Amino acid sequence: MRNPDTLSADHKPMSEDTPQGLGFAMGAYVLWGFLPLYMKAIAHIPAAEIVVHRIIWSVPVGALVLILLGRTQTLREAFRSPRTLLMACVTAGLISLNWGIYIWAVNSGHALDASLGYYINPLFSILLAAVLLGERLSKLQMAAIALATVAVAILTIESGKFPWVALSLTLTFGLYALAKKRLPIGPNQGFLLEVLILLIPALIYMGYLSATGQTHFFQGTPYDTWMLFGCGLVTAVPLILYANGAKRLRLSTIGILQYIAPTMIFLCAVLVFDEPFGRARMIAFPMIWAALVIYSISLFRQMRRA
Repeated sequence: MRNPDTLSADHKPMSEDTPQGLGFAMGAYVLWGFLPLYMKAIAHIPAAEIVVHRIIWSVPVGALVLILLGRTQTLREAFRSPRTLLMACVTAGLISLNWGIYIWAVNSGHALDASLGYYINPLFSILLAAVLLGERLSKLQMAAIALATVAVAILTIESGKFPWVALSLTLTFGLYALAKKRLPIGPNQGFLLEVLILLIPALIYMGYLSATGQTHFFQGTPYDTWMLFGCGLVTAVPLILYANGAKRLRLSTIGILQYIAPTMIFLCAVLVFDEPFGRARMIAFPMIWAALVIYSISLFRQMRRA
């Protein structure tokens, strides 16, 4: 799962990798890879309520990080910029939608679809760059996109329905990445700004759940309360680790490491959640993996030329 804070304002592309950067990024991707296990443990709680708690409890974590780093001034400046606030509203809306779809997918037996969505994401990102930013695609990149398209077509034809879970995750995360690149503040500040924007509607919805007796927070078991409280940590910590790791790694390294999380999600779905891996998926997933190999070769060639 590639977090798209890579090109934010205080992140300059690195010309070499650092051990600290590798440690930060690996930590982030491994935590993202284990996230389905956490979400499955609270599968009895509706996805919307989990998203609300991911937002609410991410605020103190993100704020503490900015205070420790001494970067609160940038955040104050962002609140005085209507353009920055508008862009942050767009990214906040996209990432909250992505979270909701992801949680629902894992908790309703569609973790394989979630992994497929995040596998496709880098290919969708280069397609977006070509369509919206006018970047030229190499022959290898076009081949990778074509292979992924055929894989999606196979899944659609075999199952008789559109793989909307995977493609919704791809679409929301890809658009989030595009919008995030245009957000003129650093990754840590951007994350806190997004959850602060989402905080008011999250608190309103939490109040509605409490008033109607539908909440699992304090009105459920102590287990539910602590797990919902922990949603802030499992949301904010890997994002912050990634944001700091991406500053210390080359883009090509980040491009390869991003396959760790969907691979771990895939293994959780098949080995732990026992989701069916039928004929269509046996054909489509290797095609997606082959497309990602082709994409990676193209990425390394571009970095070598640069």
